[in-house]
Amino acid sequence: MFQKVLIANRGEIALRVARACRELGIRTVGVYSTADKDSLVRRYTDEAVCIGPPPPRRSYANAAAIIEAARMTEADAVHPGYGFLSEDPDFAEICADAGLVFIGSPPEVMASLGDKSVARALMRQAGLPLLTGSADVARSIADARDIADAIGYPVIIKAAAGGGGRGMTVVRSAAQLATAFTDTRAAARAVFGDDRIYVERFLERARHVEVQILCDAHGGGIHLGTRDCSVQRRHQKLVEEAPAPELDPDRVAEMCRDAVRGALSVGFTGLGTVEFLVDEDQNHYFIEINSRIQVEHPVTEMVTGCDLVHEQLHVAAGTALRLRQEDVVIRGVAVECRVNTEDPDRGFAPAAGRLDRFTPPSGPFVRVDTHGFPGYRVSPYYDSLLAKVSVWAPSRAEALSRAERALGEFDVDGPGVRTTIPFIKRVLADTEFRKGQYSTSLVDRLFTDSGKVRR
Repeated sequence: MFQKVLIANRGEIALRVARACRELGIRTVGVYSTADKDSLVRRYTDEAVCIGPPPPRRSYANAAAIIEAARMTEADAVHPGYGFLSEDPDFAEICADAGLVFIGSPPEVMASLGDKSVARALMRQAGLPLLTGSADVARSIADARDIADAIGYPVIIKAAAGGGGRGMTVVRSAAQLATAFTDTRAAARAVFGDDRIYVERFLERARHVEVQILCDAHGGGIHLGTRDCSVQRRHQKLVEEAPAPELDPDRVAEMCRDAVRGALSVGFTGLGTVEFLVDEDQNHYFIEINSRIQVEHPVTEMVTGCDLVHEQLHVAAGTALRLRQEDVVIRGVAVECRVNTEDPDRGFAPAAGRLDRFTPPSGPFVRVDTHGFPGYRVSPYYDSLLAKVSVWAPSRAEALSRAERALGEFDVDGPGVRTTIPFIKRVLADTEFRKGQYSTSLVDRLFTDSGKVRR
């Protein structure tokens, strides 16, 4: 096992990794920008190094600064968390060149899976079901139009290098295609430095269901069940639950087998997530494989009793899987609500500020992952996620009631600060959601039903 791990991230995920390391007797190095000089991460880790000014490209996404911090502190491994450099194959290679273990999948695997068009081709070869669409990238508006005409509208245009819910545009008619193609390509170039895009069929009432996988470097691979992540705004998740509700058990088993088979077919190693769209007939279609820990991993931990970061660290250290598939038993239901500093009344615009009051909920079977505290100043430079409220109960109805109770206890306020809590309460109370029959269109429907978010 590692002696010292540098955590190349910030916020709640950096604290989550640091806690797992402490439990395993591993010393930790935190990194922080000048905007995070008062962060809990800096206080909690055994050592902490300032890696630059607030902009991510000069701090948390600055590979040279992170490698220098690891060298200075004599770390032997780097945990990237999620976001920033977590799925950057170049960074993984730089770590290896510096004699550091990158806690994630091999760089060549990440490079293949990070290119969505390549990932689609690989999963097609592995026998996974895919939505009809581009066999390769669409190089021109004419290419995209030919593909869309063959598929039939609506279609979705996606950045080949996309991720994090960015670089996607739904096109409902031929008249919209040229503008959508140009805009998506420009956004992909600006965000990812890669303007390649592809086109696939768009499902109007789809569910976003993902499978948690864990693979070792010895050819072993297991899944840890499903999560439903269909409650999204702008393709970014707000509420997640495990297991995915109201799915046929045989379909779930098939989806999970596909996830493990697809991952092992490309030499995947470590903790990852295979994402699918599920249509109204419960047919599933591969979307992508994420080579990192997910924001929503707590719900999987709560229904399996498995510490995913512990297992991630063991696999990265070269240990064969400590779990067999038959050891994974799903018990009860867990729901995670993301508390973001955003104002739903203004299209989820960022609402950063100082937290004058900050008292997270507690009580039986409630878990709160957060880096907030009274007096903390939410930075405008980074992701708006402030806390994750996760609950467990024996049944879905009880879990939803517990989530409502927990959100009602959350006391957070300060100048300029708004959160997603009022909107998530609306989601939890929605009839369609309560029945487990919702889709990725839920958030849009709630806004259509009422232009004003109730508090």
